[in-house]
Amino acid sequence: MSNAITVTVPHNLGVEAAKARIAEQLTRMQRDYVDKIGHSEVAWAGDVATIRVVTLGQTATAEVAVMNDQLRIDVQLPWVLSALSGKVQELVNRNANDALRIGHTPPKG
Repeated sequence: MSNAITVTVPHNLGVEAAKARIAEQLTRMQRDYVDKIGHSEVAWAGDVATIRVVTLGQTATAEVAVMNDQLRIDVQLPWVLSALSGKVQELVNRNANDALRIGHTPPKG
């Protein structure tokens, strides 16, 4: 069972607008899931976010590359969590698409 997930999400927002929306979504997810995960970090280097999440004593990492017309999200799950890869891929894809949707209005909260 593979522990690597890659999701590509097309958009037509340009790098800066897409990056702003993704940064906002990552902050929202950190806030909303704080009681479900042990620790999370997001670090930006240019147009690439590196994410580290520790849950259930396991560490998962992700890299989000924001390009002019798409996002490339690469997630590495520890083998213990690889059984959840389908759910993780669904969550990543849904959240990225929600953040990049044209006419996007972030939820209040």
